[in-house]
Amino acid sequence: MRYDLVIFDNDGVLVDSEPISNRLLAAYLTELGHPTSYEESIRDYMGSAMHRVHDLVHERTGQRLPDDFDDVFHGRVFAAFERELRPVAGAVQVLEKLAADGVPYCVASSGSHERIRVGHRTTGLDRWFDEGRVFSSQDVGRGKPAPDLFLHAAARMGVPPRRCVVVEDSPLGVQAANAAGMDVYGFTAMTPAARLTGASRLFSDLEDLPDLLV
Repeated sequence: MRYDLVIFDNDGVLVDSEPISNRLLAAYLTELGHPTSYEESIRDYMGSAMHRVHDLVHERTGQRLPDDFDDVFHGRVFAAFERELRPVAGAVQVLEKLAADGVPYCVASSGSHERIRVGHRTTGLDRWFDEGRVFSSQDVGRGKPAPDLFLHAAARMGVPPRRCVVVEDSPLGVQAANAAGMDVYGFTAMTPAARLTGASRLFSDLEDLPDLLV
């Protein structure tokens, strides 16, 4: 294989959470007096850490979101995950193959550790991710598009950045991987290819990934 480590984004790549979380985020922002459509939420916040939501709202309106914004939002998201969340099509098959072939992999997500764990437990993906394979923007000072999270994951896994490939579905994630000096494969199942033009290559079916890595 051409890489020594596969770093997966989580939301939209392993778990089909983006439609759920962005629907709820748009609704909650609108409820708080910051009208936001689902499409605008996808455009502005997909793939980002929560601090970006606070930063953009303050930048655009001069207002601060409530102190309990994150807790309320995550409570709504986790409840919806329990009802609706599914693995992304092909995720189980890809993880089974990587594990069987002994290919090192991990997840590096803008979401909190709790969000990652809730999503993996709900979808059954937790069997492939022990604590040593899970990295969150909580672990570093800056989330995507800064390279910090991917560099942190590579360092903890003991692999040089140039030997890593990132699997991402958001423009912010592609920017972060490029800034980290890593190849990045843009997953276009939900994101238009035109928004992932900085990716090393593009693909739309997760089950194709193992063949693309050799």
